[in-house]
Amino acid sequence: MLPWSKWILSVRRTEAGRKVMNGAAAVADGSRGAFSLDSTVPGAVPRGYDAFRDEWENQVGAAFPLPSFTPATTGGLRARTRVARLHDVAISDIHTASSLQTATPLGDGDDDQVWLHVVRRGAWFLGGLPDRSEQTVSAGQFLLRHVGRPFHFETALHTTTELLVLPSEPLAPLLGNRSITGSADTAEVRLLAAHANMVHATVADLNPAGVHAAHSTLIELAKAVAWQRFDDAEPLLAPALAQAAKELSDRHLADPELTPTMLARELKVSVRTLQRAFATSGESPTAYIRLRRLEEARRALTAQSGRLSISELAVHWQFADTSHFSRAFKKHYGQTPTEYARTNGPV
Repeated sequence: MLPWSKWILSVRRTEAGRKVMNGAAAVADGSRGAFSLDSTVPGAVPRGYDAFRDEWENQVGAAFPLPSFTPATTGGLRARTRVARLHDVAISDIHTASSLQTATPLGDGDDDQVWLHVVRRGAWFLGGLPDRSEQTVSAGQFLLRHVGRPFHFETALHTTTELLVLPSEPLAPLLGNRSITGSADTAEVRLLAAHANMVHATVADLNPAGVHAAHSTLIELAKAVAWQRFDDAEPLLAPALAQAAKELSDRHLADPELTPTMLARELKVSVRTLQRAFATSGESPTAYIRLRRLEEARRALTAQSGRLSISELAVHWQFADTSHFSRAFKKHYGQTPTEYARTNGPV
């Protein structure tokens, strides 16, 4: 048996409608665990909540107990979830197709943790916060708070949320008895979300040193959200900064204003800091932007319909002219755009 085997649970529906699960228990030393589950497709995951609860308990553990939910929630939960745990941090991506609501009253338990909600779509409604009776986190907003006791929450239909449960010791002193809210598009939240995505993608393959580094970076980036500033001298944060810049670039590839300067401005770092972050993996921001534009142009050359001409592609993907585009394309792919379209386009 491999000491660091892949144990991420995947759930999918086969052509016959049969549920297939691949996975195993969390790593024996208890440092991490992960699973994903999709109960939004009718019949794909019978008893969706029960499946979610079982995998949460197996992979995430008793340190993160689930609250009691309403019968409507447990009886018909339809959601796509992706969960990863690193030591005392749990990261969840939740896309609900049905309502999610806790049962009340919640009791007098002790939940000495810090929770970060980043709502991308819909709304998350919270009650019983330390500094106010209730609060709504709407799409495009985040809420960071220290939780000292169980609280009531519910979601609107079709809500998409990134939820991090974090240890209180390094973060509670920064928060005091207050909640921090703001735009989910701030540089600090972008960086944290980018790193969380990297954890989801790599958690199965991390060695012990990687687990430690990934965990430490999560804590440092959560501190940045609390402080509302980013420590650009911390080398552990370089991969998260580069990933956030890549995700921002991918959303603006056709924008003529997309440059390393624009990325640095949006992420509130210097251009030099951004370049150093990319250099850790042997890249540069300019080279990444160029490569991604070439990739998108290549895909467009083989589109089934609505294909642009070579000159139109050059303009759309911000190349200086057709000749410049053709030279760059041939250097990377070994063919000119015209040759590539002829050999790889629709028959």
